[in-house]
Amino acid sequence: MSRYALGLDFGTNSVRGLIVDLANGRELAGHVFNYPSGEAGILLDSKDPNVARQHPQDYLDGIVAVVAGAIGKARAADKTFAPSAIIGIGVDTTGSTPIPVNREGTPLALLPEFKGDLNAMAWLWKDHTGHEEAARITALAAKERPQYLAKCGGTYSSEWFWSKILHLHAVAPRVFAAAHSFVEHCDYIPALLAGNTRPEALVRSVCAAGHKAMYCREWGGLPDADFLGKLAPELASLRERLFDEAVPADRLAGRLCPAWAAKLGLTPGIAIAAGAFDAHMGAVGAGIREGTLVKILGTSTCDMMVRPNTEKLADIPGVCGIVDGSVLPGSYGIEAGQSAVGDIFLWFVNHLVPDSYGRTLDEKFEKLAAAAAAQEPGAHGLMALDWNNGNRTILVDVRLSGLLIGQTLHTEAHEIYRALIEATAFGALTIIRRIEEFGVPVKEIVNCGGLAVKQPLLMQIYADITGRPMKVSRSDQTCALGAALFGAVAAGAEAGGFATVADAQQALCGTRDLVYTPDAARHEVYTYLYQIYRRLHDAFGTREWSGQLHQVMKQLIALREKQRR
Repeated sequence: MSRYALGLDFGTNSVRGLIVDLANGRELAGHVFNYPSGEAGILLDSKDPNVARQHPQDYLDGIVAVVAGAIGKARAADKTFAPSAIIGIGVDTTGSTPIPVNREGTPLALLPEFKGDLNAMAWLWKDHTGHEEAARITALAAKERPQYLAKCGGTYSSEWFWSKILHLHAVAPRVFAAAHSFVEHCDYIPALLAGNTRPEALVRSVCAAGHKAMYCREWGGLPDADFLGKLAPELASLRERLFDEAVPADRLAGRLCPAWAAKLGLTPGIAIAAGAFDAHMGAVGAGIREGTLVKILGTSTCDMMVRPNTEKLADIPGVCGIVDGSVLPGSYGIEAGQSAVGDIFLWFVNHLVPDSYGRTLDEKFEKLAAAAAAQEPGAHGLMALDWNNGNRTILVDVRLSGLLIGQTLHTEAHEIYRALIEATAFGALTIIRRIEEFGVPVKEIVNCGGLAVKQPLLMQIYADITGRPMKVSRSDQTCALGAALFGAVAAGAEAGGFATVADAQQALCGTRDLVYTPDAARHEVYTYLYQIYRRLHDAFGTREWSGQLHQVMKQLIALREKQRR
């Protein structure tokens, strides 16, 4: 009898359920539930563009919908399939997405007294309202606990756990006072399915704790109470109601409780793996190993690498953390990324591309790509900075914004589109160079996510700019696949799963035959353009830069004229 694992992938706009055949990695069936609340699942505030929240009820409704939908499709695809053959469940979510909860672990947003209160909702990863608090945390840590910053790239981000909680404390004291504790989304869902959401009892993810909450075993777990108390006295007392231990995703978070088993039509007692963030599980689903850089390309991007924890690893300024066990057990996980990639393209097409390129979103993207592909590098005379949602790596500055120079009265939409793609590729190259500067060689790059599968122009430009082949994961759903993989490992080999993550990756993961190889002539042009990108990057993004930008526009014009000839 075949055995299956179920991956639950909670993204920014939707949740996906994926059923994976453990014998061969076949993705038997998947189903998507779009969050109904707010704008594409995100609760916004017209008075503050930094606000991004989610309603926890969307998560609960999403679990039921995607499991029922995936089971129905699995039965249609394979008449021998039975839900009783699912032996493990894995969960990935966005992060840091902390949820204020009461003593029982119920999200405050689900209680009548907080109905509709934005501050009682889940604080989505892309919420940047805590940017001032992030600066305070960075300044205090730099002065008194520099080791805290060393493991998270040197700067604490507004996207992360403590910034959001400290901001909540400042702007909504009633909600903060009602919160017995705070639980990351990736910890809440496994605990919910296991039937025990009490904050002191549930299993916490080292992925979330290490990358976003300054957790490290070297200093006893979370930041100490004295440090937190200097930010706000209430944070010091909150620490006692959080956690002391966090674990990798191959550990058991619990077993499916009877109540949720009945709701989902599954067998009680199914193994539930500890949760982790989507990018980290996506990297595992893409087959990450030492020397492999996995790029998860979506609305934003995450770049993941691993290094055995038996080897010395230097702290890397500007990355989103170096955490033991956050990706693979027994390895340091290195996280970097860009705050907006797909979001930049969507913004551009939704707001600035004329209908002459098409009436629908798909038509516009298709025609933009076709026209942009016909141009040589530099022929548009443009240069952009990819900071429309701030810079995550290596500058770690949410207060940066996008830039486009070189446009004329003749500039067309597809030329800007190509420049925006190139900007994100230059940003990706900057991350690669930073990681390699600190002794971590990038031997191969594997891409996954919607952009990697659907945007061949983007993949070719990335190859040409980085000068490296671009592989693409075999799975269209590497995050959900990675979650299912960990569910199978948590179940164990004796139940039909796997004894180790390496065994599971060998059975379930792979890359496609198509590889995007760099063109030497285009790479030469892009090497020249990258110097201009770095000049702009340093000029607008760093305090230390000094110089002048007088030649930039003229260099772009000269290259444009040369390439058009």
